[in-house]
Amino acid sequence: MSTHRTIQQLHDLRGRTALITGGSRGLGLQLAHALGEAGARLLISARKPTELEEAATELRAAGHPVSVFAADGRDDAQVLALVDHALATLGQVDILVNNAGATWGAAAEEHPMDAWDKVMDLNARSVFLLTREIARRSMLPRGQGRIVNIASVAALGGTAHSMQAAAYHASKGAVATLTRALACEWGPHGITVNAILPGVFPSRMAQHMLQPATLGPIVAQVPLRCIGNDEGLKGAVLLLASDAGQHITGVLLPVDGGASAVVGA
Repeated sequence: MSTHRTIQQLHDLRGRTALITGGSRGLGLQLAHALGEAGARLLISARKPTELEEAATELRAAGHPVSVFAADGRDDAQVLALVDHALATLGQVDILVNNAGATWGAAAEEHPMDAWDKVMDLNARSVFLLTREIARRSMLPRGQGRIVNIASVAALGGTAHSMQAAAYHASKGAVATLTRALACEWGPHGITVNAILPGVFPSRMAQHMLQPATLGPIVAQVPLRCIGNDEGLKGAVLLLASDAGQHITGVLLPVDGGASAVVGA
């Protein structure tokens, strides 16, 4: 009798735990739903307790076991407290999804340095700190783990419809390169590290790009002629978080309707 698992079994996350930062709304909440639907036990984190509780209510109503922890990724002490709480609550972290992020809109020549530091601290520095601690304390000792970083197609360069956010582009580029560096370093220890690069999705961060005057030109450059939706990231994160993606590491996966494939857009 064959011992090969079915495709359903390869995607099954029952018995596994997942920590999702920025999980209270937008893309993070979509990612939490995806992992919960596959059977993972969830811990979501974000800055605002009220939004976390609202998200937890939604996830529980969908049948997903979830706990919450409020933490600001720009504060090292709060990041370390999140790690302590995750290990105390979940026992171990099988899947880490680094989704929390921020942006700042300003022309490069006018970009404030305090705003640069805010974006870089949350989008890059805190990602490394949290990932380092989860790997050191939970994944490396067990010789297994799945890390999924949420970068952006902004990591690949600038665009004609750039939001004039140099720090955001730079921070997501850092996440992309960090993803590949950690994939190489931790691959021998059974840990996969990949990044999803979303294009334009409905979110608070992208509100200025969703206005009719702005959205039309953006959509016109997307081969699928649409932006992302509430299901667009689910398949990607499930692949990279589950045994279905066991031989995938160091990958930067654009989920952008094909926009990053267009030359000379």
